[in-house]
Amino acid sequence: MNFFAELKRRNVYKVAVAYAVVGWLLVQVATQVFPFFEIPNWAVRLVVLAIAIGFPIALIVAWAFELTPEGLKRTEDVDLIAQGHRKSYVWIYVVIAGALLSIALFFIGRYSAGAKASAAPANQSAGKSIAVLPFANLSADKNDEYLSDGMTEELLNVLTKVKSLRVPGRSSSFAFKGKNEDDIFRRVGEQLHVNAVLEGSVRKAGDRLRITAQLVNVADGYHLWSETYDGDMKDILAVQSDVAKRVVQALQVQLGVDETRAFAKKATEDPEAHRLYLLGRYHFDKFTRAGWTNAIHSYEKALQVDPNFALAYCGLADTYGWAGGQLLPGRQAWAKEMELAQKALALDPNLAEAHLSMGIALFSVLDPHASEQELDRAVKLNPNLALIYDQYGWTFSGLGRFDEAFAAEKKALELDPLSTFLNTDLAFFLYWARRFEEATTQIRKTLELDPNNAFAHSILGWCLIAKGNKAEARSEFEKATTLDDLPWYVSSVGYACGVSGDRAKAEQVLRDLEELAKQRYVSPANRAAVYLGLGEKEQALDWLEKAYEDRDPIFWWINGDQLYDSLRGAPRFEALVQKVDRTKAESKK
Repeated sequence: MNFFAELKRRNVYKVAVAYAVVGWLLVQVATQVFPFFEIPNWAVRLVVLAIAIGFPIALIVAWAFELTPEGLKRTEDVDLIAQGHRKSYVWIYVVIAGALLSIALFFIGRYSAGAKASAAPANQSAGKSIAVLPFANLSADKNDEYLSDGMTEELLNVLTKVKSLRVPGRSSSFAFKGKNEDDIFRRVGEQLHVNAVLEGSVRKAGDRLRITAQLVNVADGYHLWSETYDGDMKDILAVQSDVAKRVVQALQVQLGVDETRAFAKKATEDPEAHRLYLLGRYHFDKFTRAGWTNAIHSYEKALQVDPNFALAYCGLADTYGWAGGQLLPGRQAWAKEMELAQKALALDPNLAEAHLSMGIALFSVLDPHASEQELDRAVKLNPNLALIYDQYGWTFSGLGRFDEAFAAEKKALELDPLSTFLNTDLAFFLYWARRFEEATTQIRKTLELDPNNAFAHSILGWCLIAKGNKAEARSEFEKATTLDDLPWYVSSVGYACGVSGDRAKAEQVLRDLEELAKQRYVSPANRAAVYLGLGEKEQALDWLEKAYEDRDPIFWWINGDQLYDSLRGAPRFEALVQKVDRTKAESKK
């Protein structure tokens, strides 16, 4: 009897087929059911490995033993003649049942995948997409974190220029900072709707750098590409460029002519200017008074090193945009912001960020129509930049086109869904439009993302004021003051005390603001708010007129803010509103 006949006699073929069917079924069950119970991906790989190891063992057992009515016996002990007459079709039933179950699992998998895809926005589920997780700072000096954060942000900015690639924004990526759970890639994929994840680390020792990067497929956790780079600080720009190119190649994304040109282009050739720019971004993203002060210092130093660094001009312009009314009078801040945005555009007319900075600057000086035109130019250059849509939200709100503002902000949130900054802005636009219930719901959702967001607590406080809940509003304003020392949060507490009847506390806030004004800039609008809480309208108007001379940012939304409702109809107040309206109307000409 030859070897193959012996295999058949010992039922090895049957066992192999049955084992393959059952094994395949187990793999299908693992891949379909494990994710539902949030079992880590490594468990699926363990099942596959166990089945693979078990296959040769099953064949050996089939060769050595025979299943008989009397139980499991060694093959040599089984009567050959009896075996010849005893046909068993159990293995056929196993194969048929397995095939039917396989078909059922296939269609269940297809149905559930289709349901998930249809539940997600079409532009999120289709095409190629990648999340760039914050690179880990492995340097001994924790102050070097700005390098790892900066590397992450720079890669994000480069990859967003690829129009066929969807890249969630900075805030959504940084929401996963420091999280190293076993199922982190699956969670990122589910929450950000991406196919792949780029992660890495930066280690700095003196002037030496070691940068690691790896691209991971979300579906199975396998590495699509990885690399380790060793070099000096001067090599960081080349490393960023190479990582971006390798990622695009690994994802098999085709670059257009403009995208190829954008990849080849460097924002600056000077490593020190680049380092200072990253430090500026790091400070700006803290979104506090101290952060803006440090950001201005870092950007200015970067421009001293490289006066032709267009992106640094954009960063500095944007910082002055937020500093107006907080660090210095709006009139001074807006003039500086406009000058810097113009320099950025002169250096690089094809830079989307430069047109965005100009759009923000034009909005700052109450020129929303021109702002919209600049944003139109910016979005053509980079339709994946979430902050463009965010500024559309501000510009449209300033024009009273709130439905367009909400749509624009929701588009921004599609690109950066976990951004507390964007979620907060959406709540503010709803408040501005006097949709207080929706604004309250939205801002509470934002605080779930970031309970330590001072601006969000402030907006929640004003929503509660609009709904008549003064005590809870005061509590929210006080939380904001513990998180940041902006005078506006202090004056909000004073307003809440005034309308609640706690006159002594409101007057103490006025004295505190007066003392603070001796040390640094305090907008007149802050004291106007406290006087409104006290019901002293003439004093409030005195300070509002001074605020207009400073071009305070409150005049962006003074037409809609319920804070000023008690002044509407007063000649002095209406004169201020008319000045704002005339400025906006002139911008349309």
